Amino acid sequence: GQECVVAKGGRGGKGNAAFMSNKNKAPLTSELGEPGEERNIQCELKLLADVGLVGFPSVGKSSLISVISAAKPKIADYHFTTLTPNLGVVKAEDYSYVVADLPGMIEGASEGAGLGHKFLKHIERTKIICHVIDMSASEGRSPYEDYLKIRLELEKFSKKLISKPEIIIANKMD
Repeated sequence: GQECVVAKGGRGGKGNAAFMSNKNKAPLTSELGEPGEERNIQCELKLLADVGLVGFPSVGKSSLISVISAAKPKIADYHFTTLTPNLGVVKAEDYSYVVADLPGMIEGASEGAGLGHKFLKHIERTKIICHVIDMSASEGRSPYEDYLKIRLELEKFSKKLISKPEIIIANKMD
């Protein structure tokens, strides 16, 4: 029920029906209306999901969403396979929820590095942040340090993000 007026329309003019009479059934007279406001606006759509999967590139976010939902994201063995968020619906008995597989985050994402602001804005619309952590340290990084770095980037981008409920998924432990 929310309403937002971005630009007001002008006062409408009188059309030929306003000048109709018994003697003149089809008048050719009309009045012009007044011009409305003109504005250039930029609209931004943020996806809405219950759970947002975040983590460094190639930690298994896309693989996870492909297993828990019917989503079919591109999965490959290189960084930044996911360039746009993928959504999947997870069904558990009588309950379902939407999971968003977000592109990999890197240090400096809050300042726009990598895909930076393009996907951090989507995390603001999730209810729960799910950290996917590569426990094998196959990239030569510490899993604990990865978690701290991601949280720092989230905090730098928005203080609201750091207060959201979190789940940690320890991945690649085979």
